[in-house]
Amino acid sequence: MKALLWTAVLACAPLSAQQVKPFTLRAQLLAELRSSHNVKEWFVPVDDAMAGLSARDAAWTDGSGNHSVGMLGNHLLFWNRRALQQLKGEKAASFDGNNDETFNAFNEAQWNELQKQLDIVLMDLERYVRTVNEAELEKNASTLSHIATHNAYHVGQMIYVRKLHGVWNPAQGVK
Repeated sequence: MKALLWTAVLACAPLSAQQVKPFTLRAQLLAELRSSHNVKEWFVPVDDAMAGLSARDAAWTDGSGNHSVGMLGNHLLFWNRRALQQLKGEKAASFDGNNDETFNAFNEAQWNELQKQLDIVLMDLERYVRTVNEAELEKNASTLSHIATHNAYHVGQMIYVRKLHGVWNPAQGVK
């Protein structure tokens, strides 16, 4: 019995002695951005929400005013790209303030390029968080966190639209 007790103690010892990475703002922001981009954790990321969809299906709407998956992707590309430009101190693309235009500019011919460009911009946002100095990171932390939240919100809409259209596989993470 004593040997069994020591075996249990020794088996648990490494768990309590493991080095737990300390919480950092940078790590938290990267986790948020990645989980809304390409790491499936608590919810489906945008890469999975857009994957395997034809351009025709990406353009589908239910006719009730809901946006298509492609329109939502276009909206995410516009706002993520614009946010990244602003974070880096670059001149952002012109914008007249009509948010509807950020959704409605999608067309089927752009579908593959849209997916590619959104992936690049999201990787660039992650790179920004990995490499920016601590002062800039702290200054922009709220913006970065809101970017990830905004992305997750619209990914949920993408999945809803796909479900309505009958082109969502529940094995991808949402029943």
